[in-house]
Amino acid sequence: MILIGVTDIHGNSAIIENMGDILANADVVLLAGDITHFGRKAETCKVLRPFIQRARKVFAVSGNCDYGQVDSYLDVQKVNLHGRGVVYNGIAFVGLGGSLITPFQTPNELNEDEIEYSLDQGFSQIPSGIPLVLVSHQPPVKTKCDRIFSGKHVGSIAVRRFIEKYQPIVCFTGHIHESAGIDKIGKTYIINPGKLNRRRYAFASIGENQETFEVRRF
Repeated sequence: MILIGVTDIHGNSAIIENMGDILANADVVLLAGDITHFGRKAETCKVLRPFIQRARKVFAVSGNCDYGQVDSYLDVQKVNLHGRGVVYNGIAFVGLGGSLITPFQTPNELNEDEIEYSLDQGFSQIPSGIPLVLVSHQPPVKTKCDRIFSGKHVGSIAVRRFIEKYQPIVCFTGHIHESAGIDKIGKTYIINPGKLNRRRYAFASIGENQETFEVRRF
């Protein structure tokens, strides 16, 4: 299965036009939050449309810069993964939107207990014993994917604990624009491709005999 991860679009729908073949060749496209830049339904519709038109399957979570109408529109389109678990083509997907509390008072913030609850809710909806993929706007703490410019780690303890406990194949994440890269927690790959306007996306190929995880440019 070919998975494409995109994060921190921040309403820049024009750049998505450059991803046509990348999206069309994927089995699943995963949007890991900050779909809009403090936008609501209209902006969400504008950003989501080219993904739905080109990709075979789309799953998404909102980010901390997305208002509640973003989640509502994702619900209408039946692509919202926040606090949910879905099985598609033999792989389970669990999602987490929003972020930890920030200094900027963004509209979609959660504390660690709320993050833990949402992840547990999603995991409770999937059967045991099948491969798992996590889509989390908030990265786990203490990886290469959660460091701000100062070098401080600002990821979530609850997300990391979830990964350590359930060992998904991969966690697609974002939120920290300057921390694009790949890391591992146990057997789990952590991929943050960074803000989309830097023309990077996450690529994963998951098969029985070989797996590939990369941050690619377009």
